[in-house]
Amino acid sequence: MSDQINRPIDRRWFIGSSAAALGYFMTADKLTAVRAADEPSSKIRFAGVGVGGKGSGDIDQAGNIGQIVALCDIDENNLAAKLKKWPEAAKFTDYRKLLEEKGKEIDAVVVSTPDHNHAWPSIMAMRMKKHVYCQKPLTHTVFEARLMRETAKKFGVCTQMGNQGSAENGLRRGVELVQDGLLGEIKEIHVWTNRPIWPQAPGVMKRAEGMKAIPSNVHWEEFIGPAPMRPYQSGYHPFAWRGWLDFGTGALGDMACHTANMAFRACELTSPTIIEADATDVNTETYPSSAKIAFDYPKRGDKPHQAALKFYWYEGKRGGKKVLPPEELLAKVLKEKEKLADSGSIIVGSKAILFSPNDYGAQFRIIGTEVANLGKPERLPINGRGDQGMKDEWAKAIRDGKPEVAYSNFDIAGMLTEAILLGNIAIRSGKKLEFDAATLKITNDAAANLMVSKEYRKGWEITEKA
Repeated sequence: MSDQINRPIDRRWFIGSSAAALGYFMTADKLTAVRAADEPSSKIRFAGVGVGGKGSGDIDQAGNIGQIVALCDIDENNLAAKLKKWPEAAKFTDYRKLLEEKGKEIDAVVVSTPDHNHAWPSIMAMRMKKHVYCQKPLTHTVFEARLMRETAKKFGVCTQMGNQGSAENGLRRGVELVQDGLLGEIKEIHVWTNRPIWPQAPGVMKRAEGMKAIPSNVHWEEFIGPAPMRPYQSGYHPFAWRGWLDFGTGALGDMACHTANMAFRACELTSPTIIEADATDVNTETYPSSAKIAFDYPKRGDKPHQAALKFYWYEGKRGGKKVLPPEELLAKVLKEKEKLADSGSIIVGSKAILFSPNDYGAQFRIIGTEVANLGKPERLPINGRGDQGMKDEWAKAIRDGKPEVAYSNFDIAGMLTEAILLGNIAIRSGKKLEFDAATLKITNDAAANLMVSKEYRKGWEITEKA
């Protein structure tokens, strides 16, 4: 592993490609040449990186508020479908080439690729002073999440992560109530999910042997991107990549940016100091069949919601049963004959409990005290327009020159992603880990510390600027 991972994160960083022979090496001179003016054009000009699946809706929503200039996808079928709607957009299968050739013509980039390809186009775009909307989870590694935060701040760009629950008025009201002290001192947070719903352990724990012919519509080199090269198999593209260590972030990465979002914001969580996981079917290729993870958070201030607490995460099934919070806690929040929702969250305070049977924390009830307004926020901005509302808010931030207007900007989204991805390291390690946020290091286990980042394939490196 490159030694830059263990250096202080506030050094100057540069994304470079050593594939000079392919014409994609972005030198400092080229980078300067393609930078657009700090202010966007009167009509925000967007590029879409990853325009199939969730990316299809993301780029269409961006098109509702601006002009679609370029589209990039490793799958020609995805590109063909989007070009029918946006026929004037330039077509690319390599995001490096898109940024080099169209940098002067775009103001903002929407990134909706598999997780392992989030950081490269996002960080390069930000260094070119392009605004970035990136799907959740923000990155593939803890290191990348920190780098995304620092890069956005350094270049003053407007950012937004695609966890659409952030636009929900109910979530924003929940944040207000917890921070108003309604629940008292927060003791515990419990979050569960119905994921995984894609192939991973125990059904898939090793790679298929051999190599299938790459479909003519798939650009396999560009799909692999910064990951280690492997032969094409149909079990990776499209959706099934989520369960593979090299490409996805498993159930935790897929859903915690949604389901833990309200509690994370409400309690102003930052970095956990201790992370411990109990997982089943841990292997070297895919994410586990089940996991319980405990994150210890220190005191973060003098307000009740900033007290030291434990955050518990539950995923998957054991013995045919879902892994869930303790039955005695569920008995306190469920009404008679009420069935527990497939995903949700519980915030336990000294005075009351907040129970949300919802992926986004958008609907909730309070057990232990009464409150009149559980709907619209009273201090935070009202949105309530879901995915489109996220894009609208991001565009407002761009036009106003105020990154903080985007409620899921990379300052908060990077912190959330960084924290939850530490859980995946704990799963793979099997040990109680101690994390030092200041140095971005796991201090008590050298092998686990290596997982904070990863090796980058030649031509797709994230390296320190010389």
